Amino acid sequence: MLQEEIDRVIEMAWEDRTPFDAIKAQFGLSEKEVIELMRNNLTQASWKRWRARVQGRKTKHRNLRAEEVDRFKCTRQRAISSNKVSKRLR
Repeated sequence: MLQEEIDRVIEMAWEDRTPFDAIKAQFGLSEKEVIELMRNNLTQASWKRWRARVQGRKTKHRNLRAEEVDRFKCTRQRAISSNKVSKRLR
């Protein structure tokens, strides 16, 4: 996996509204593989913070989401082009 792809997976894993299913669809990594990738590429403090944040979070697991949540990104987020997230204008 290229460093750019690893960086994008990490970014997607930190996003609250991006489920593990979306990462699997785009990069072919299971939830377990994403967890391992995060463990190997984050500092120990960041790893613990991310793990505590993700565990049990309904938005990271499609089958736990409310039925009305059918998107991978926040409604305020601009379109994603070339796999780069455009920042919201202030």
